[in-house]
Amino acid sequence: MRQSPVNRILILLKTDGPQLASTIGYALGISSEAARQQLTKMGEEGLVEPVTESASGRGRPRQFWHLTAAGSRQFPDGHADLTATLLTTMAKQLGQGAVDAVISAREAETLKRYRSEIDITADLPSRVATLVAIRTREGYMADHWQEEDGSLVLVENHCPICAAATACVGFCRSELETFRATLEASVEREEHILLGARRCAYRIRAL
Repeated sequence: MRQSPVNRILILLKTDGPQLASTIGYALGISSEAARQQLTKMGEEGLVEPVTESASGRGRPRQFWHLTAAGSRQFPDGHADLTATLLTTMAKQLGQGAVDAVISAREAETLKRYRSEIDITADLPSRVATLVAIRTREGYMADHWQEEDGSLVLVENHCPICAAATACVGFCRSELETFRATLEASVEREEHILLGARRCAYRIRAL
């Protein structure tokens, strides 16, 4: 099904970060002016906002369009409010141990499911590629690439359980451990949505 210009712009800003109107126009196959008009309309709806940034050297300042919090909420949130409320209530009524038990059970189930799909005998890039496909299917808008030093970078441009992770950071710790166990590799988180980054990014190296 063909996506609307609004959805295409939202996805572009979500996956690639702030963009110039001209860049967005090129990506959509429309003129810069047409893109600017669409962005202005989206700005009035609170989905995006322009931020003027000074260019290096003598160049003129340029206007980059950013996704707002309202724009980010257009993406799946994994029943954010309900999940966060349930976790908070559980911690108050049953104690943090009960929440930790739920996280551990989820981690074990997720690891079992991932291992059933990932061929651990394949090389590391292939294992990462399969994990990225799984995570994208789950709503994380994942991507990956290999750096010149041989390490791999896995990024997740969206977190459908962000509210749950905010309410209980144990989910983030658990997911990092799940990646390590699934890939049987060294995995370090270098960017974190909960710390203000626009995405989560992981550096992956063979053990």
